[in-house]
Amino acid sequence: MELVNPKVETYCHEQTQAEPELLQALAEDTRAHMPMAQMLTGRLEGRFLKLLVQLTGARRILEIGMYTGYSALSMAEALPEDGELITCDIDPAAEAFARRYFAQSPHGHKIRVAMGAALDTIAGLSGEFDLVFLDADKESYPAYYEAVLPLLRRGGLLVVDNSLWSGKVLKPEDEASLAIAELNTRIAADPRVENVLLTVRDGVNLVRKR
Repeated sequence: MELVNPKVETYCHEQTQAEPELLQALAEDTRAHMPMAQMLTGRLEGRFLKLLVQLTGARRILEIGMYTGYSALSMAEALPEDGELITCDIDPAAEAFARRYFAQSPHGHKIRVAMGAALDTIAGLSGEFDLVFLDADKESYPAYYEAVLPLLRRGGLLVVDNSLWSGKVLKPEDEASLAIAELNTRIAADPRVENVLLTVRDGVNLVRKR
């Protein structure tokens, strides 16, 4: 299911400020050489994430699901020089790819890569986060939500990607769409947070901790 008319999606992309040349190169390299390139965040959502970091004044970010590092670099761009972004992943090929671009970026020093199962990484973290970006294995979304919410500061923002899952949440049948639909319902009824579910790309659920 196409959530947004492709011509409208293209128009929005073209009318959104371009990302830095390094991110453009990263995107092209990802599409040319990495499997599952559809997971790439891209300009529209990347600039959206950067703007969210700026608007919230975030200094410490947790990302669950790094892939080739586009989203991490987009958010790190808006962090202050002493800001920190911890990004979690399990794919060594993606890690090697992302680290190459982190090393070339003036914002790469703000990023710390945590390899291994994200729930284990989260369990070992301390201190509060201003913003959490969730974009990992969809089947674990409910577990990730419960794990990160205690680490999110009051007034902090959780950004849940792929929250519409190509419209499959309307009639969830597979494990991934069932988990996403379950989390959407849980968030909407959770008195600990307030949220708005947006039709940006494949769906973005913005969740603010009360």
